Amino acid sequence: MTEVAFHFNAPDKLAYACRFARKVQRSDARLVIAAPAQMLAALDRMLWALEPQDFVAHCRDDADQELLAASAVLLAQDARSTAHHEVLLNLQPQVPQGFERFDRLVEVVSAQDPADRTEARARWRHYASLGLAITRHDLVPKAL
Repeated sequence: MTEVAFHFNAPDKLAYACRFARKVQRSDARLVIAAPAQMLAALDRMLWALEPQDFVAHCRDDADQELLAASAVLLAQDARSTAHHEVLLNLQPQVPQGFERFDRLVEVVSAQDPADRTEARARWRHYASLGLAITRHDLVPKAL
């Protein structure tokens, strides 16, 4: 059964996705980042612009098969089309089709975008209706 986690209050979803990708890559897991095409293009540019010590080897889902098989981080509009099934980071506004084939699903929710928060609530209700346990992570540190 897929483990679902919501990471709330991300000040910048793409910057968070870059950090998350770096963390997953360092753990030797395989990651698929699902997002709309325009967001994937921006994320691709951001990943290439990281400092050398933070570089995240990645490719788009339209790369050749050899590169797809070798890449630990894949950027895809449709997570169903990928060979990886360990971790799915969803930046789409809707529930990603085929999420149930992944071991883990992470949903990132913006701190500033009310529409994103509303869409996240709908996704939460969907996962809860399937009986999935959901873990909540607030990305804003609590004041002491």
